[in-house]
Amino acid sequence: MRSADRSRQVIIVRNQKAMGASMAEPSAPASQRIKGGSFLIESRTPQEVFTPEDMTDEHRLIAQTAQDFIDQEIVPRLTEIEGKRPGLLRELLKKAAELGFCATDVPQRFGGLELDKISSILVAERMARDGSWATTVGAQAGIGILPITFFGTEEQKAKYLPKLASAEWVGAYCLSEASSASDALNCKTRATLAADGKHYLLNGAKMWVTNGGIADIYLVFAKIDGEKFTAFIVDRNFAGVMPGAEEHKMGIRGSSTTSLTLENVPVPVENVLGEIGKGHLIAFNILNMGRYRLGAGCVGGSKYLLIDALKWAGERNAFGRKIADFGLIKEKLGEMVAQIYALESMSYRTSGMIDAMLKGIDRGSATTPKQTLEALQECAVECSILKVIGTETLDFMADEAVQIFGGYGFCSGYDVERAYRDQRVNRIFEGTNEINRLLITDMLMKRSQKGQLPLLAAAQKLTDEILGTAPIEEADDDDPFAGEIRLVQGAKKVFLLVAGSAVQRFMLGLEQEQEVVGVISNLVMAVYAMESVLLRSQKGISHDSASAGEIRIAVARICIQEAADRIETEARRALARIADGETLRTQLSVLRRFLRRIPPDSIGLKRQLADAAMEKNRYPFGWW
Repeated sequence: MRSADRSRQVIIVRNQKAMGASMAEPSAPASQRIKGGSFLIESRTPQEVFTPEDMTDEHRLIAQTAQDFIDQEIVPRLTEIEGKRPGLLRELLKKAAELGFCATDVPQRFGGLELDKISSILVAERMARDGSWATTVGAQAGIGILPITFFGTEEQKAKYLPKLASAEWVGAYCLSEASSASDALNCKTRATLAADGKHYLLNGAKMWVTNGGIADIYLVFAKIDGEKFTAFIVDRNFAGVMPGAEEHKMGIRGSSTTSLTLENVPVPVENVLGEIGKGHLIAFNILNMGRYRLGAGCVGGSKYLLIDALKWAGERNAFGRKIADFGLIKEKLGEMVAQIYALESMSYRTSGMIDAMLKGIDRGSATTPKQTLEALQECAVECSILKVIGTETLDFMADEAVQIFGGYGFCSGYDVERAYRDQRVNRIFEGTNEINRLLITDMLMKRSQKGQLPLLAAAQKLTDEILGTAPIEEADDDDPFAGEIRLVQGAKKVFLLVAGSAVQRFMLGLEQEQEVVGVISNLVMAVYAMESVLLRSQKGISHDSASAGEIRIAVARICIQEAADRIETEARRALARIADGETLRTQLSVLRRFLRRIPPDSIGLKRQLADAAMEKNRYPFGWW
């Protein structure tokens, strides 16, 4: 497909979006919207969640346009990207910008595509073909442009967004410092109002700035007078702005990562981004968006790795047979399919939740950024879940792909070797996975304390059930997913058991028990994965053919049953820290009752998934 044809397709999409906005229905009342974290204590129906099978022709058009761009512009240049050919990243960013991919979430009036969140993550998925490129374009489309999109004044938006959207200018986000990476609010960079009252003088140093070496605009966080945490828009041409040398990294070597030194940099007062002293609102909200987009990128990266592994397993011979015919290879391929299915189900469910919250708004209005941020804040727990599970799934996928390739996978020149190195940083990006595990539980506890999420009432109901004073919900045994429904219900109760016991035992000291907090977050993530898989499978099977329905049941059974195994192991670990003696024995007995199950033939089920993937030479669900 020629570039002009692709451009025309995207213009069509833009027009469709504009028409959709003008004909939108009124937004649903806030009381009717699904609240973030409510999946732990409420039951959803399949019709309430968005799944990949629900995508429209417009969504497919956007995804295909992005895939064409990757196949024609990025894949032929992978070696050049890895080798850091001078000027290449800016050249490719401009080509991506012609199709709108540097500004998927930016209003059309400022040169963006103004896409819904489903479309936005479809683009993020396709861009994940190469880690260096995904990091570069992801930073431009995310942390490089969205702070101004969401928090800028009309004057700032008019000045900066069109040139960032077209990639005439490249943006970079400067938050981390050498001594305060995860503890970002403890930054040392200072801003002092100059004597003329028209400028702030910035002094300090930032580390690990993505696109730092090619950026024109830096979004810098500093403390005014050492106290008021504030964001500033800093032009590379300002005196005293000094990007450092390129970092030599384990992975994503083709992307630009530098330090940034600021020495008495005069920044006009009109370049303060957002409110003085409220830079944390920008930092944390942009991190929510980054986590959500990173999770989507991990879906795409995982699918690309599966395709590579399937192709190799289908062509490589050993002992007179294709290695794809060997059971232990099939087990790997089947598990890869299952993990992608779970992550993909969560990713699209979360995107659908955000889009539902934004339903009916005029995406081009001045209030849209605020409404979008409110939706992201509401789904902050889900965004952190996607970041953690996404990056850990991609880590598993890369490791297994290298193993399937054998010695070849350990040699440069093979995509899986590069992917293995590239993906490692994802568990550090956007808040480490350890930080996100602490955040998940912390956010839930704070919502409970504020009365936004009635976890205490749910825990009390669970206590009544354990004591035999409340009815126990049962699934319909005629349902093909009856066993999985019971396990999802049981997993939610296990979360309440462990979280409630931990709060009762440690009270305000719970935050010092980080290992227990980590377990609670692992339970939260497992519940979200299990229910997302269940709801998608229930929804999809009604449209599947008989053979496709069997594969759908197989993947659901694998995902949910194996998640239950992990939940039981994690819960035992936490309960042994929380209680002892007769109390512990009682809790372990309750735990077994909640997760009572007969193990499925996981070997046979994974063989089914592997065979389905081998037949299509790709991920067997959806049209990707």
